[in-house]
Amino acid sequence: MREELYKFKYKSLCEKVKPILEKKQFEVYIVENVQQAKELVEKLIPEGSVVSSGGSLTLSDSGILDLLRSGRYKFLDRYTSSDRRKTELEAFNSDYYLCSANAITMNGELAFMDGFGNRVASVTYGPKNVILIVSANKIVENLEAARERIRYIAPMNAKRLSLSTPCATTGICQDCDSPQRICRYFHVVYDSRNLPKRIKIIFVLEELGL
Repeated sequence: MREELYKFKYKSLCEKVKPILEKKQFEVYIVENVQQAKELVEKLIPEGSVVSSGGSLTLSDSGILDLLRSGRYKFLDRYTSSDRRKTELEAFNSDYYLCSANAITMNGELAFMDGFGNRVASVTYGPKNVILIVSANKIVENLEAARERIRYIAPMNAKRLSLSTPCATTGICQDCDSPQRICRYFHVVYDSRNLPKRIKIIFVLEELGL
């Protein structure tokens, strides 16, 4: 029952924000689960395409990262590359770039927080298509709520990555000056009107990533 109630809530939120995002020329899909998300990604990306990705627990949790490594695509794998910077720069010329967002507001704004900036750079410019896999629990009221969500989640990501930041010890954002800080670049995408439907959003009615 609990799962059904959350799916009801998430579906309602997604259906409310979908036309707002579409008005801003984002392409939006809503799927029930990770299996449907994987099947949709397979339909959206032609076999043989050059594909890249940002660091994303969502892609790993959903099994989409395994799909990208299946041999169907020319995958620029930042995780296994001997020169990650080179691979991340090559991503600018890819046909499809996949990642998640940290939050999406009810006003149709996409919010990202990066440590190095490679993800926000690729989302903004370069790859011909961007596919965001976003669990519906990342929908928030506004940009202020997006920032608060990021502050709440960041310590868990720092802990997951075994970083030497204050939040990885305390569990609470300290707005630190650590060299390993992962909250350096707060980036907002307001619309995709300059390149209609370049950014495609797949909402999943399950909780993925952080």
